[in-house]
Amino acid sequence: MASGDRLAIIAGSGLLPHYVAKAAVDEGESPFIVRLKNEADLNWDGYESEIIGVGDLAGLERIFKNNGIGRVVLSGGVKRRPEWREIHPNLKSLLKIPSVIKTLLAKGDDAVLQMVMKLIEAQGCRVLGAHEIVPGLLAVTGPMGARAPDKADQDDIRKAMHAAKTIGLLDVGQGAVSVGGRIVALEGVEGTDAMLERVAHLRANGRISQRRKGVLVKLCKPQQDVRADLPTIGPSTIANAAKAGLAGIAVEAGRSLVLDRETMLRDADQAGIFVCGIDMSLGGDFRG
Repeated sequence: MASGDRLAIIAGSGLLPHYVAKAAVDEGESPFIVRLKNEADLNWDGYESEIIGVGDLAGLERIFKNNGIGRVVLSGGVKRRPEWREIHPNLKSLLKIPSVIKTLLAKGDDAVLQMVMKLIEAQGCRVLGAHEIVPGLLAVTGPMGARAPDKADQDDIRKAMHAAKTIGLLDVGQGAVSVGGRIVALEGVEGTDAMLERVAHLRANGRISQRRKGVLVKLCKPQQDVRADLPTIGPSTIANAAKAGLAGIAVEAGRSLVLDRETMLRDADQAGIFVCGIDMSLGGDFRG
């Protein structure tokens, strides 16, 4: 690692920041963890770290300068956007603050992330994707566990793929649920787990067929910068899919992350749920 090229991991919620940090250490890195206030929820003992507010650009510049940071990974969830009062600009971002506030108020998550990456790059740092540090987390094409989608499941996958792509183009979300060829849920700002809880509630109240199971599909937004916020699934996704009565989960191969793969696939097999990767470059092929 060259002088002034230390890796920083800007850590939000969830397990992904720890996966990235461990992989970096295994490669001989000494990552600095920037823990986002009220977002980062893991124990970072053993790592050099500091807490800053989500909108503290001046604090971020100071951390980068004081710790020789040259590369940055955005990792983990962020539940809320900063209010304009919480934005602390530095000189490099001062003139951009009006457009920053406009983006935070009126744009979708992808637009916000692209803005954040541009602000980081303005500090002279390169932004990397989590998959560049931990390529083994990427989903592969075809069934990943013991089960594979049957004909009805495949029809639901195709239906939900179209819906997920459509809301992705609108920068709304990444996921959709199809049951019996009917779109019953689209992911919004609440996230995948909350969407699946909604599906479970609808099913319990008879709004969704008890006989047909259905499928969750998660895709990258067509315009998405793959360096941030790749579609992600893990054990909690399996647990919530089971509660929602779904037959399986399909994610975009090569552009989605699978966390705690061994545990997740064991849980999926025990619940009778399939997990498969979709190759969008082959028109949505998921045969493997």
